Amino acid sequence: MASDGAAAPLGSIDNPVKFQNQDFDALLQECLKDKKLFVDPTFPAEQKSIGMPKDPNPAKEIKWKRPKEISADALFVEDTIGTTDICQGQLGNCWLLAALSALTVHSKLFAKVVPPNQSLSDSYAGIFHFKFWQYGEWVEVVVDDRLPVRDGRLLFSYSRTRNEFWSALVEKAYAKLVGSYGSLKGGNISEGMEDFTGGIAYSLPVTSRTPPVLWRILTAALSRGSLLSCFIQASSYSEVGKVTADGLVKGHAYAITDTDKVARGSEEVLLLKLRNPWGFVEFCGSWSDKCKEWEDTEQSEKQRLELKLEEDGEFWISARDFSTMFNVVELCSMSPDSLEDGDASTGQSAWTISEHKGSWLPGSSAGGSRKYNKSFWKNPQFELVLREQDQEDDDEEEEEDDNDEDEVDKGDEVLKEKNKTETQKQKAKHCTVLVELLQKNRRQNDKINFLHIAFHVYKVPPEMQGACLDRSFFMKNRPVGRSGSYKAQRGVWRKLRLDPGHYVIVGSTYRPNQPAEFFIRIFSKTRNTLGVQDFTCSSDYLPVMAAPVLPEDQTKVEKTFDEKAGPDDRLNAQEIMKLINSVFDKSCHLPMETCRQIIFGEDTEGRSTLSREQAETVLADLRALQSIFVQFDEDSSGSISPFELSLALEAVGMKCDSKVVQLLSERFVSGEPHLSFRGFVSCVSRLRKLFALFESETSPEVKDRGINSWLLQFLVL
Repeated sequence: MASDGAAAPLGSIDNPVKFQNQDFDALLQECLKDKKLFVDPTFPAEQKSIGMPKDPNPAKEIKWKRPKEISADALFVEDTIGTTDICQGQLGNCWLLAALSALTVHSKLFAKVVPPNQSLSDSYAGIFHFKFWQYGEWVEVVVDDRLPVRDGRLLFSYSRTRNEFWSALVEKAYAKLVGSYGSLKGGNISEGMEDFTGGIAYSLPVTSRTPPVLWRILTAALSRGSLLSCFIQASSYSEVGKVTADGLVKGHAYAITDTDKVARGSEEVLLLKLRNPWGFVEFCGSWSDKCKEWEDTEQSEKQRLELKLEEDGEFWISARDFSTMFNVVELCSMSPDSLEDGDASTGQSAWTISEHKGSWLPGSSAGGSRKYNKSFWKNPQFELVLREQDQEDDDEEEEEDDNDEDEVDKGDEVLKEKNKTETQKQKAKHCTVLVELLQKNRRQNDKINFLHIAFHVYKVPPEMQGACLDRSFFMKNRPVGRSGSYKAQRGVWRKLRLDPGHYVIVGSTYRPNQPAEFFIRIFSKTRNTLGVQDFTCSSDYLPVMAAPVLPEDQTKVEKTFDEKAGPDDRLNAQEIMKLINSVFDKSCHLPMETCRQIIFGEDTEGRSTLSREQAETVLADLRALQSIFVQFDEDSSGSISPFELSLALEAVGMKCDSKVVQLLSERFVSGEPHLSFRGFVSCVSRLRKLFALFESETSPEVKDRGINSWLLQFLVL
């Protein structure tokens, strides 16, 4: 919260970013003043907002109606918020609705997403607003209340009572945020839970704990305000949605909304309360709505639990049955401590968060996995500095096998017995950090296209600290931590215990040259000093030693000048182009524009021509560049990989940081898969001129800003 009248920072929950620059308060007041209902031009009541092919059957036409046109007694919220307010419609977004069901358990968290004092009667103008966390900042989304309807009923999310509309409007706002309703089909529960809280979501294999310990962890997590959900893994795509004999749905997200225990004779039974977002199809085993166990339970116990034996998608299940039937629990909390074994009274440790945004650019910073050793090192590098050890914890972490670290995850969860002796050995000397890598906006434009992503953590020796880690480092060293196999989901995470020291985190896609934006955040205990920053290379200009002119080139220059030069004994750009192309073979011929760049790269005092001596120097330099270019043209194709640009420049004598190389690649490769010789020559000519101008600059202000700033400023011109 902001204090002393100071404005809350932009992107905070109290001052969210206004999605598509729509100001809810201003729009509401305008509609009330004009006595009109809001119509949202940015998310129109049209098929493109549905984001799925239109059904050709006229009987299945979709209409858009406001709540009071659907139900005469329509309400935004009826009485209290509850899980039965959310029922899944004709859209495969159980992952989102399960997360929303879990959110209803926590009133304070719910009020962040669904601001209070919204109504279909008081100050009603057909406009509503909701807040979602998006990659480090809160975003406010405004919607009108026109909802897609078929045969008089809501097409998508609805309330069990049919006259409550808050959940349908939250779903619409989230659909607007990601592009369309169709963009909500299929996903991981952690996505929704993180976007409703801004917390960290992570998975817990059910079999990694005994039923009593798992129940205790989940009870403590709920008391801390964590969102919980679970699912049964489907062994194949055809199994997704299959209902088991026990009434459970495979590959389907359930919310965990409560835990409790009941006395049955001398036995104490541990229970979990689950909700199927469908709003129907329930578990039918022990302690379910249809079981006999409740008949033997004291009436006072049933009243305390507010037991409702009806088909509403909500049911109880014993911890023992849960552990044998479900595979994975997803937890989401503002603190990574929710995985700690213990009860609700356990004090939370303080954590700090460092956040950074970046991008993978083809040919520049999209280097792919470690299998692509020639380009992996080009991926963005983030420096992690750990100086102090934590106090020891009692919680245990799943250690993942390191054998298939560079493989794509096939969706099969491999659960292994842990070596507790090794775990304790690791815990004896650690700094605790939790790293999460998220790929951004992969649901946009009515498409869902998650890339396979992962991150690796490397220990940096003292002699290499502060330097860019190059290809040879990654070929010689193995990571000391990683997120696991590459997964096609929005985010990957891992809680790591590392010795104090310097590390580099490398986030990557599985294949190189896959463009995407990403967001990385690191949770650390405050007892550690954590310095996370975009890791850059040094930038220095090392003058190239002029190569001697070949006798045959000197003869060619003399002959050309004697025949073509004017009274000033100089050649223009067209004549220089013919001279160069007569000396080099066709694969290295240069166009007019490149020759102009070469001329102005020389000290011509603003003239567009070269002297005999300058022409000889140009030919000698081009011979040297050709030799270097051939070194990196491994397949003799007449081109080099853009990933090799920085190494080729270094061979020329120019060391540039990653941002400068990225800009050079964008300018001179222009999205092509390979860099041609003429592009390489243009790049070097441009750089040499800019380095020379910087050296001649006398302004202290320019010098203080440094060569990197200078290059970035003028390379865009």
